[in-house]
Amino acid sequence: MLNVPSQSFPAPSSQQRVASGGRSKVPLKQGRSLMDWIRLTKSGKDLTGLKGRLIEVTEEELKKHNKKDDCWICIRGFVYNVSPYMEYHPGGEDELMRAAGSDGTDLFDQVHRWVNYESMLKECLVGRMTIKPALPKDHREEKNVLNGMLPKSQVSDTLAKEGPSSPSYDWFQTDSLVTIVIYTKQKDINLDSVIVDHQDDSFRAETIIKDYSYIIHMGLSHEIQEDFSVRVVENVGKIEIVLKKKEDTSWKRLGHPLENHNLLIPKKDTGLYYRKCRLISKEGVTHDTKLFCLMLPPSTHLQVPVGQHVYLKLTITGTEIVKPYTPVSDFLLSEFKEPVLLNNKYIYFLIKIYPAGLFTPELDHLHIGDFVSISNPEGNFKISQFRELEDLFLLAAGTGFTPMVKILNYALTNIPGLRKVKLMFFNKTEDDIIWRSQLEKLAFKDKRFDVEFVLSAPTSEWNGKRGYISPALLSQFLKRSLDNSRVLICICGPTPFTEQGIRLLHDLNFSKDEIHSFTA
Repeated sequence: MLNVPSQSFPAPSSQQRVASGGRSKVPLKQGRSLMDWIRLTKSGKDLTGLKGRLIEVTEEELKKHNKKDDCWICIRGFVYNVSPYMEYHPGGEDELMRAAGSDGTDLFDQVHRWVNYESMLKECLVGRMTIKPALPKDHREEKNVLNGMLPKSQVSDTLAKEGPSSPSYDWFQTDSLVTIVIYTKQKDINLDSVIVDHQDDSFRAETIIKDYSYIIHMGLSHEIQEDFSVRVVENVGKIEIVLKKKEDTSWKRLGHPLENHNLLIPKKDTGLYYRKCRLISKEGVTHDTKLFCLMLPPSTHLQVPVGQHVYLKLTITGTEIVKPYTPVSDFLLSEFKEPVLLNNKYIYFLIKIYPAGLFTPELDHLHIGDFVSISNPEGNFKISQFRELEDLFLLAAGTGFTPMVKILNYALTNIPGLRKVKLMFFNKTEDDIIWRSQLEKLAFKDKRFDVEFVLSAPTSEWNGKRGYISPALLSQFLKRSLDNSRVLICICGPTPFTEQGIRLLHDLNFSKDEIHSFTA
């Protein structure tokens, strides 16, 4: 039996791809939708050509299967016959053929590492790659020393040279508390940098250090209460996680190590970690957009950094479907501002419901109290991009507005040298404009902020701007407060909108460093 891991082909109906360097969808033939693929996988048809057998695949054998009608691809050590999936793949056959007969893990990670390929392709599983013999590594047992120093991070020489300094951890206890201390050796660590989950008997703390993750992952030796606290001492890069014992018992050891424990590894190699979140409320915002509020489990600490997104996962007709969404504040600034809580348990999402879609109708049909799985945050936006910023321009189309919510909130409250923030918001009709009244009130209250609405299919009564993103609209909109002011332009929307916008911005002589594109 093969023990297939559970990570997460992309939701083909996703409207939220990275525009810059991403891939575009291609038109699919009639009867080749995601739901059609799911039906095929459940039909009992042999999609591997091996009549249910699972085999071990050598590199030589993999290389032989490199044609469209005989295409095997390896992803993270597991080999799939993707020939039956060719006509269903939203990126087109050519995209799949780039990895034909080879290891496609890196290519997969570049485009959509978040998607649930194991679930989507489980009926196409041929087997796993033959494991090459490896030299045995020294196994270091954790010392059973009360309140003692635990082993230093076991990081390879190469990683230690290329990545950040190797972190370490320690622990100590009182009669009622256990405190885990992580020494990151970095000074830019904050509460957004650490994610903590206690699920069943597994305790997991992931600290994001540049492009790496340092992971503490243990089965604790004793039971703890649901709630815990996380504190960060930023000037020394120290993280303290305080756990409450269920019983006032002296622990002789913290626990036993689990997968990736005490390791510093590239973030792209960590996989996505999910936790089940309860649906607390959903309310209409426009005729087809709703604000969903989800509550994190009591034993989770997770704060999504500004400009980053997470993945929502639902099981639909027996298949795990994943889509990326950017959390928002529940309101905009001032009297609309969300309360600042160090351990905020609620995450909000503005989501457009597509009646003919697969994922969003299922999400909309959930009842209050039902669960949705939410991943760790992802994204390459850095707060440092705001450093010494003077002018901020936001270009959004439809639900591409969602990354702009926290960007607006952060910029207007945390950037002292900011002179101007302008949002150009593209929609089809007036009814499609998300949070129009809040945006107008914010523009009235804060003179640094201005919003312009552009409609592609307005009524005759509309007196505002009309049309689509264009050189004329942008050249008028993107006026600096000073000739040499430091500028950042953020853009998000459907792929054609974002790609066209980036081309126009380059034509207007804005540099790559002045432009950031988001997933929605």
